[in-house]
Order: sequence, then C-alpha cells, then structure tokens
Amino acid sequence: MNNYLPLENYKPLRDIVFDYMKNAIITGEFKPGERLMEVQLAEKLGVSRTPVREAIRKLELDGLVVMVPRKGAYVSDLSAKDLLNAFEVRQSLEGLAASLAAERITDDELKQLKEILDKFYEGIVENDTDKLIKYDQEFHDCIFNASRNEKLVQIMNNLQEHVHRFRVKYISDYKKSKKLYQEHKKILESLEMRNSDNAQKWAEKHIQNFQNDLVKDMKHFSNGE
Repeated sequence: MNNYLPLENYKPLRDIVFDYMKNAIITGEFKPGERLMEVQLAEKLGVSRTPVREAIRKLELDGLVVMVPRKGAYVSDLSAKDLLNAFEVRQSLEGLAASLAAERITDDELKQLKEILDKFYEGIVENDTDKLIKYDQEFHDCIFNASRNEKLVQIMNNLQEHVHRFRVKYISDYKKSKKLYQEHKKILESLEMRNSDNAQKWAEKHIQNFQNDLVKDMKHFSNGE
C-alpha cells in the first residue's frame, strides 16, 4: 500500500521524508530490527531514492537506525541498556520538573492535569492502549510545561523520542495501569498542595517503578515467555 507524502508541505522534501521515517520508528510502525529498503520506501512514499537515503543517514546519526556492512540499514533494537540509560536521565528530569511545577503551576494547568488523569482512567476502563499512551504522555508534558523552564522542556523533548519507543512497545503489555494511575494521582495531589519535595519524590518514584517493570518485561520477552 502506497503512503504518498504531502509534497505541498513547505519543508524540503528530504526533511519531509526524514520526519515521516522518524515518526514511523518512534511509533512502532517500523519495528526494531526491521530492514529499511530504499527502493520499497521510495515507491511507497512516492519519492526518489535520494531523500530516503539522506533520511536513513540522518536517522543513523540520531541512533534510530544502524548500518550493517553488506546488509543495509536496520531500525535500531531496544535493549535493556538503552532503557536504563534513557530512564536514568528521565527520572532526574521528571523529578526536577515536578519540583519546579509545584511552585509555578497555575490553577488552569491543575484543572487540565485533572482532566488528563480522568481520560487516562477511561483508557484503563476501556482497555484502550492508544488512549493510555496519549494521556500518559500528555500528563508528563503538562508538568514539564508548568515548570516554566524552557531548557528543561527542550532537553526532555530530545529524550522523548527514545522514551516514546519504550512506551509504545511495552505499554500494551504493562499490566499495572491502575498503579500508573495511582502514581499520577499522587503527583497531582502534591502539585495541588504546592509541595515541591513530595512532587519530586513521587515523580521520581513513578519513573523508577515504570523502569523496573519494563526491565522485567524485556527479560520475559528475551526469554520467549
């Protein structure tokens, strides 16, 4: 099935192709370990091989693609080491963002967080993985924005693409959605009380627990369980 790109987009063609392929990797459309064939991708997207080749090279620099000699380009795999590296950084960033947000968040943002948390709970009730992924990300994004620290938001955005790959790959197998909800609720309550220490504690604990469960899941997958 062809998936021609919107070439009327104001961006250069190479950037349009890159953005599409990067998003396809992050969202799991292109699976870890999948080979990226220039000819097939060019035909699918309705472009020449040149922008596809340029996109693959750029994705390799971002760590999302690996080049295997005499074999070609493959979507980089998700390893336990990758997860630990990403979540070690994320844990500190989330704690700092929650601490700052407790001091700077507005009443409207608190209301927005509550609405997001309600939507997340709907995802649990409906067993809707897409909804869980969407509102989990929105919950954390809202806290980062409420920190009023643009540099912190920028750093997290750079890390987000790697974190999102883990979220997409494993949240459908993550059996502790109610636990996630309760931890989100604790963070929200700390923000409502303007308690920076508690907000940081619960934000860091939340990421640590999520990391621990994902590592367990990865071990199960690697063992074929």
